[in-house]
Amino acid sequence: MRRIHVIGIGAGDPDQLTLQAVKALRDSGVFFVLDKGDATSDLTRLRREMLRTHLPEGSYRVVEARDPERDRRADGAAYAPAVGDWRDARAALCERLIGEELGADETGAFLVWGDPALYDGTLGVLEEVLARGRVAFEYDVVPGISSVSALAARHRTGLSRVARPVQITTGRRLAEGFPEGVDDVVVMLDAHQAFRAYAGQDVDIYWGAYVGTPDEILVSGPVAEAGPRIERLRAEARARKGWIMDTYLLRRRPADGR
Repeated sequence: MRRIHVIGIGAGDPDQLTLQAVKALRDSGVFFVLDKGDATSDLTRLRREMLRTHLPEGSYRVVEARDPERDRRADGAAYAPAVGDWRDARAALCERLIGEELGADETGAFLVWGDPALYDGTLGVLEEVLARGRVAFEYDVVPGISSVSALAARHRTGLSRVARPVQITTGRRLAEGFPEGVDDVVVMLDAHQAFRAYAGQDVDIYWGAYVGTPDEILVSGPVAEAGPRIERLRAEARARKGWIMDTYLLRRRPADGR
């Protein structure tokens, strides 16, 4: 039976690899890497550097393939179907790679940024591959340090406050308003900087891009003051690198000031 490790490798800092992740790396002989082209080639390079650091040369193979393109123009009612089509294409690609590149008694691995259980589709894709019934394998999941945890640590703040909930959401949802009954919101996948809508309110932002990498950028403060700087830095970084990975915590200040 083929075996696969889905390994969370942290938000970008090679030192964020856990001991469990290193053990899983050493137990794997084939590593599947889906790259997104030249714009994000440094992400592929970071993965390879992690492997070279922890594994003997010649003890493993890296299988690279181009990640299917997603229709990023889709919005509104068309958004969910577009994501579904992309995941179907990903499943077909992974099914082929596992079937052709992983021997019946070999162990392979997918290296997932952050934590595989948080805003990543690898687990869903592997379940879809299994459901197709053409390729059989067992898999396990190694948790990693998420960008959310790394962001809070770099800003030296907690994600929640005493007796108050915290919610993780997307920029699309935040544009509809703060979740009811929640004052601390972690926002991921926000291409349109929905935090701008809260510049006139008593809301603080803790923002980070490329957290854990040499390109890390951190900004915090009231949205009214920090927001314009974030917009400028984000635009400059995206133009310079061709891509950006960022997330932020929005914190509404209570009326009693605590």
